[in-house]
Amino acid sequence: MDNLTHSLVGALLGQTGLKRKTGLAMPALIIGANLPDVDAACFFWLEGTEHLGFRRGITHGPPALVLLPLILAGLLYGFDRWQAKRGKRPETRLPVSFKWLFLLSFIGCLTHPALDWLNVYGIRLLEPFSSQWFYGDTLFIIDVWLWALMGFATWFSLRREKRGGDWKKPARVAMAVAVAYIGLNGAISSVAVDTYSYAPTGSEQVIASPVPGNFLGREVITGGNGLYAINGTALPGVPLDRCNLNELRANNPQVDSFLFWSRTPFIEPGEDGVWRLRDARFYDPRARDRFTAVLTGLKCVEPSAE
Repeated sequence: MDNLTHSLVGALLGQTGLKRKTGLAMPALIIGANLPDVDAACFFWLEGTEHLGFRRGITHGPPALVLLPLILAGLLYGFDRWQAKRGKRPETRLPVSFKWLFLLSFIGCLTHPALDWLNVYGIRLLEPFSSQWFYGDTLFIIDVWLWALMGFATWFSLRREKRGGDWKKPARVAMAVAVAYIGLNGAISSVAVDTYSYAPTGSEQVIASPVPGNFLGREVITGGNGLYAINGTALPGVPLDRCNLNELRANNPQVDSFLFWSRTPFIEPGEDGVWRLRDARFYDPRARDRFTAVLTGLKCVEPSAE
């Protein structure tokens, strides 16, 4: 999910009452909820599509979900002590407990892979023990309805707190509604998969991909082996097993990263004479270079005449 969603989850958790457990609880929850995305730093050293094979992996796996909160808790604890020594520690700040800072940072970090799993992009939840991708197919990466719900609830809770009212209840109700909303979306995706009616390229894979803005809508992707259709409309492509992709993959890190990440890869012939790897989950014919890898030296054999 996007970082605004992650941040709102952390803030809303704090408003349920967790922020009273220790000083600096809110930074622990909000930063912790975003911390696994430190892997975005890979853009500084990786090129092209190589980031697709790196992100949502090592920093989202079990060891990182323990180590990252520990580092964050240590930094926040050290920051509090540093402020105290300089005489700049806010008087209104609660006493800081390292134990609670770690627990809240850990809770915040756990929400991150839980949310990332919900979309079709995927996440390697068991890295480095396994590089298997997991997909929830429940929410679009950016969900404006979750933004509205959690944003309003956080604002309303803070407003009540400032006025001396029951500020925990709105946050707790919003969290319950958010969980119910996610469950509803999961059910919608499941029904879409179970009731799809037309698969012109086969049904080796059937994916209900949430669409932006319309939580009731789904793009149903069907097919396999490089031949896919979206809502019954076939995409351009050739059977992958007739092409020298393994050879290209061994010699081109862009192709290797793309195929490692891709769930529904297909080969698109371009009007400019260039063949490109694309993924049906993120297909937009108007965006030629979005989530693509150029296939230089591609060779495909014609089907047998038998």
